Amino acid sequence: MRIAIIGGHGKVALRLSPLLREAGHTVDGIIRNPEHAEEVAATGALPVVADVERLGTDELTDLLAGHDLVVWSAGAGGGSADRTYAVDRDAAIRSIDAAVHAGVERYVMVSYFGAGPDHGVAEHNPFFAYAEAKSAADAHLRDSSLSWVVLAPSGLTLDAATGRIEVALPGSDVEAGQVSRDDVAAVVAAVVGRDDLAGTTIRFNNGGTLIEDALAGIGAGRA
Repeated sequence: MRIAIIGGHGKVALRLSPLLREAGHTVDGIIRNPEHAEEVAATGALPVVADVERLGTDELTDLLAGHDLVVWSAGAGGGSADRTYAVDRDAAIRSIDAAVHAGVERYVMVSYFGAGPDHGVAEHNPFFAYAEAKSAADAHLRDSSLSWVVLAPSGLTLDAATGRIEVALPGSDVEAGQVSRDDVAAVVAAVVGRDDLAGTTIRFNNGGTLIEDALAGIGAGRA
């Protein structure tokens, strides 16, 4: 597949691109800052300089044309609420619409564990804008015609990969914990091309189950 990673210089994306290349995929790492191109290229991805915060839907449609799958792994990285909404909500929503217009079939959203209309973050909390933005983008993706997966990892760490996760299945009492960025990248790589996981939201921490086994359990549970 030809895969576009929006946010190609992010800590998850830099770990994801080599995994996708090793699996035989072609990867375009979409980045805002041209100074990051060399580092993205070192992962095996083709650096594509484009500021998705400023591109309209038509321009994003042109950018995503010819791809089979889009991974959203971008973010404003904190700061002002206005920029958080501009990137994590508005640009993400435009990219979803653009993927539809461009004929892309699959879309993987990297969200966070607590995202949703009931995220519970107080309005005065600095995290509120991010919670609202991600929840809106996730909802827009779920309502789209794309074959989508929303990945919702818990608190991200720089710990070494374990290859194992714990999934919070519907109705379970699993709460948010922590998960390494290496393992998040491995989960993204593992869901690529899996038709049995289309239309699922996967909340996860590091845990005791091999990633492939955990994902296979989700797919089997929906059969």
